[in-house]
Amino acid sequence: MAYFLPHPFKLPLKPIAASSAKRPLNCCAISGEGAAVNLQKTRGPVVAEIPLGKIRRPLSRTRANDPQKVKDLMDSIAEIGLQEPIDVLEVDGTYYGFSGCHRFEAHQRLGLPTIRCRIRRGTKDTLRQVYP
Repeated sequence: MAYFLPHPFKLPLKPIAASSAKRPLNCCAISGEGAAVNLQKTRGPVVAEIPLGKIRRPLSRTRANDPQKVKDLMDSIAEIGLQEPIDVLEVDGTYYGFSGCHRFEAHQRLGLPTIRCRIRRGTKDTLRQVYP
């Protein structure tokens, strides 16, 4: 079962065909079981749990995270869970993280296997725009 929520997130991304369910153009799907929802059949971002090891973080080498912010997030995530998914771009089956650096590190340090992600689909050209 998937739930659809309005979402204003926008990037210059490859269009995705609408499903026969006539879903709103700007929505995201959350799988109750944490499974990825087929991106070919939805429009807009999809929210799903993704293993940390499957997310490439090219920008993590360009700056250091604030250790206190990571610690505070670790405490919060341990107590109430992740409240806001990180954003990832899926290009040819590979996930690229472009936000949520502190949340990602907090999940790593807590030893959590997955993180909730807002997944957008793009092309290699889109990836070049995000990571020039």
